Amino acid sequence: MEGERVDYKTSGAKGPSLDVPPDLTQLSRDTRYVVPGTAVSASSYQVGQPTQSMPTAANAVGDVRIERAGTQRWLVVNRPADKLWAPVRDFWLESGFLLAQDQENLGIMETDYAENRAKLPQDFIRNALGKVFDSLYSTGERDKFRTRLERRPDGATEIYISHRGMEEVITGAKSGNATTGDSTVWQPRATDPGLEAEFLRRLMVKLGVTQEQSKALIASGATQQTSRVSMLNNLPVVQMDEGFERAWRRVGLALDRTGFTVEDRDRSQGLYFVRYVEPGANKSESGFFSKLFSSSASAVPPLKYRISVKSEGEKTLVSVLNAQGVAESSANAQRIVQVIADDLK
Repeated sequence: MEGERVDYKTSGAKGPSLDVPPDLTQLSRDTRYVVPGTAVSASSYQVGQPTQSMPTAANAVGDVRIERAGTQRWLVVNRPADKLWAPVRDFWLESGFLLAQDQENLGIMETDYAENRAKLPQDFIRNALGKVFDSLYSTGERDKFRTRLERRPDGATEIYISHRGMEEVITGAKSGNATTGDSTVWQPRATDPGLEAEFLRRLMVKLGVTQEQSKALIASGATQQTSRVSMLNNLPVVQMDEGFERAWRRVGLALDRTGFTVEDRDRSQGLYFVRYVEPGANKSESGFFSKLFSSSASAVPPLKYRISVKSEGEKTLVSVLNAQGVAESSANAQRIVQVIADDLK
C-alpha cells in the first residue's frame, strides 16, 4: 500500500459517530470503549527524513527490526516499553486519530474509528467545492487500530498493530438485484493486512528509521504457512510449527484482528480469556444505531471462553476451553479454532 493513499481524519465524519463499535453477531466484534474525559486533538502526520544506505541485515535498522509470519507482521524494538509508550501514543495522534483506549498498564492502545480521506475521488466538483463542503463527502468506510506492546525477557518490546474496519451498507426491501431502501447500517468488513503494514512502516519512521529503509523492511521476508486445524482426542485444535513465545504473540494478534474481546490474559498459564458472540444469536435485531437508542435488553449475552496456548516441544497447540477451564468440542469451539487458524496462515 502506498503511504500517500492513507490520510485519516476523525473530525467532520458524515453521519453518527462510530466511537462505540457495533454489537455484532460475528466473532465477538462487540468490544466497546469510551473516550475518557475531553477528546484529544490530532494534527496531520508528516514524515520526511534523508535517505540513508540500507544496512546489511534485511529485516533490521538500528534497534528496530520487523518479524513476519504469514500475513502478520510486528516490530521488535530494543527499548523498554515505558520508553516507547509516549512516542507510539504521539504517533497515532499525529496520524489523525483520537484515542478510545489508552491503558499503559495493560500495554493496549486503541484508536477511535476514523475515515481514510485519501479514498475520496478527486474529481473536478470536489476539487472546486471540497474545502467548503468537505463534510458532505464520505467514503462509507471507517477504520480503527489497536496497538499492543509486549515486554520481552531481554528488555526489548514487541509492537503489534491490528486493524478493524466498518462499512456503511444500504438496507431495505430488494427489487431484483437492487435495494430500494434508503436507510443504512454499519457492518464489519475484512481486516486489511496492507493497512497494518503501512502503519507499522510509518511507526518505524517515527522511531528513527528512514522512509526508504522502512519500505525495504516491510517488503522483506517470505510468507510461510505454519499452522493448521486438526482433531486431537476428538477436540479441535490449531497446530503451530512454532515455539510457545512466538505462538503466544501470534495468537494474541489473531484475537485482536478477528474481533474477540480479550478480557484478560495469563501468559504463565498460556491462557487468553475472551468473549464470543455466537453467529446468528441476534439475527432479529435491526442494526447498530437502532440498538444505540433502544432500551431493549433482549440481546443474547456473549459467551466466555479461554483460548489455551500450550507448548508441545518445538510446536504449540491452541485449543478452546469453556469458562470453567474444561476443553470444548462444541460447534462454537470449532468455529473459533478455524477463525484463529485462518488468520495465522
